[in-house]
Amino acid sequence: MHDAELVFDYDTPEAAALIADSVGQEIGEIEGDRTTAAVSRDGCRLRIDIDADDLVALRAGLNTWTTLIEVAERSMKAGR
Repeated sequence: MHDAELVFDYDTPEAAALIADSVGQEIGEIEGDRTTAAVSRDGCRLRIDIDADDLVALRAGLNTWTTLIEVAERSMKAGR
C-alpha cells in the first residue's frame, strides 16, 4: 500500500470550507479499485489523504486531486 497527503492552507475557514465542499463531492465518484481518498478540513487547512495499491494508481490519484483543487480554486476566485 502507498499513500500521500495533500495539505492546502487558505486565508479563511470559509474559503477552505468552500474548496472542501467542492472537491468532497467527488469522494466515491472517481475512486477506482486501486485508489481511495478522504477529504478533511480543520479551520483554514484542507487535507486530502490518498491511499493506493501501487505507485501508478497513487500518481493517478495525485494528478486527479490536485487538478480538482486547482479547478475549485479558480472557480472560487472567479466568483469573487
